[in-house]
Amino acid sequence: MYIAGIDVGGTNTDAALIKDDVVVATGKVPTRHDDLVESTEAALETILAAYQGSAPLELHLSTTLSTNTIVEGRGDPTAVLAVPGPGMRIEELNLGFPVHILSGSVDHRGREVAGITAHEVQAALDAAQEAGMAALAIVGKFSHRNPTHELQIEALVKEATQKFRHITLGHRLSGRPNFPRRLATSYLNAGVAGQQALFVEMVKRLMIRGRNIGKVFLLKADGGTMTLDDSLARPVETILSGPAASLMGAQALTEHPEGNAVIVDIGGTTTDISVQVAGEPVFERQGAEIAGHKTLVPALFARSIGLGGDSEVRVISPKDGPSRLQIGPKRAGTPAALGGSKVTPTDAAVVLELARIGDVNRAREAIADLGAAMGLGIEAAAEAVIERFTQQLVQEIEDTYTYLESRPVYTISELLAPLDIRPRVLIGLGGPAEVFIPLAGKAMDLTWEVLPCYKEANAIGAAASRPTAAVTLHADTALGRVTVPEMDYMGEIRRAMLFDMKKARAEAMEWAARKGESLGITSLGDIAIMEEESFNMVRGFHTVGRIFMIRAQVRPEVRRITERGKGETLDADYQA
Repeated sequence: MYIAGIDVGGTNTDAALIKDDVVVATGKVPTRHDDLVESTEAALETILAAYQGSAPLELHLSTTLSTNTIVEGRGDPTAVLAVPGPGMRIEELNLGFPVHILSGSVDHRGREVAGITAHEVQAALDAAQEAGMAALAIVGKFSHRNPTHELQIEALVKEATQKFRHITLGHRLSGRPNFPRRLATSYLNAGVAGQQALFVEMVKRLMIRGRNIGKVFLLKADGGTMTLDDSLARPVETILSGPAASLMGAQALTEHPEGNAVIVDIGGTTTDISVQVAGEPVFERQGAEIAGHKTLVPALFARSIGLGGDSEVRVISPKDGPSRLQIGPKRAGTPAALGGSKVTPTDAAVVLELARIGDVNRAREAIADLGAAMGLGIEAAAEAVIERFTQQLVQEIEDTYTYLESRPVYTISELLAPLDIRPRVLIGLGGPAEVFIPLAGKAMDLTWEVLPCYKEANAIGAAASRPTAAVTLHADTALGRVTVPEMDYMGEIRRAMLFDMKKARAEAMEWAARKGESLGITSLGDIAIMEEESFNMVRGFHTVGRIFMIRAQVRPEVRRITERGKGETLDADYQA
């Protein structure tokens, strides 16, 4: 079976074609941020010549669309209708967006205390339309325990004459507690849904332009994939898929799949740092954070820094000390060796013959000007740039581990305690990795590895990833009620007195499998319990029931790409 992986990065869009877990072709084109579909199509064209199959090609995409839409504030104007109940002061949450508060209340166990008011909802909808809001998010504080109010408001919206481009209900995005994060997640999801719909429409047009493309999947922040149609309902899950592609690419290609490792993806604009412990990636347990918004989006841990092959190189000359170099966080643009006007780390690599691209004379001229400001010759200045880049990279890696060691750290399997996350191996990918990973590995006294196909490893990671699905089960034996919010399910617990943790786990895993099947996941693989809690309900001096919360997931998995095929690498040059 052929699988094409495409990763839309900040500088380049990479493509890889895999057949039976072997890479047969790779390609690279510049990313057009004003037309991501054009970048996707151009990258796909670079590898289609190696496609010899008759069966439809499976396409896996890692795209920056949702991330860029949120960071640049280009989402649809979104109205947020919230049912917080008593005691919640939303204005003190500093969410960064307005919230229209509706009356009604559900308590922490999912019992309705007060119903919603139809005319109040209608007034809020009228106000949203008058304000030019194009999308709508509806969020109840305890909707993960009882989504009735959200569903009722949705029904009222559909009965009304107002039209919204997209409606998001908070409980469908996550069954986990944390009202502020659910508000932010719902707001962002509704805002990016319109852009995602246009993207999906364009990808579907791409599929019928004489190309034999079958299923299309999008990479999510947790390293799994989702179907193209499912992304219309939950586009926010595709944020930060670039760092996920890095880590999945490393797990697909590395010679060190077990043990502790730090994964470093050095691009043209940024470097992404991820962490693997005992062979498993570290997760953001609470959820991803983007543009200052804390969300409930499941995500792999990654730290992005403004350090890359195209970073700006500056000379800082303090009055009371010697001159020193500072690299990043801004991007200088195209390296001088490739026609740019500013010196970059890529130019230093070209001067020292660590990279063979572009015009070495243009690189030397740029480095000469830098060296003159420092009183250094061309080679010495180039060496200083390479050394400073390595120092900054090593310091950022050290800072990443210092941060992780100050907080609880989770993999998909467990809370890590006692904490033993320090790396034994440094794994590198991205265009400049061949230059800087060996130097950083030596500086940190670590075994180091530059991945095979390191320039297009992100695209390979996207291709090697598999679909995932997750659900959250809430069960209250005293009320005899079970809720699976992601599936819009509320039902009764049969024989509640006999319902225990074992049965709660089994039912949660069954629902995870059902969720996977509803998304077209035919190979469910390993279903893992990611979180579980239970506590007794006590009245007077007697236990009257138990409450369970179980989160189960079809685990993110990655195909192991064990060898390189004989297909031609279509872009064999170093790319920053």
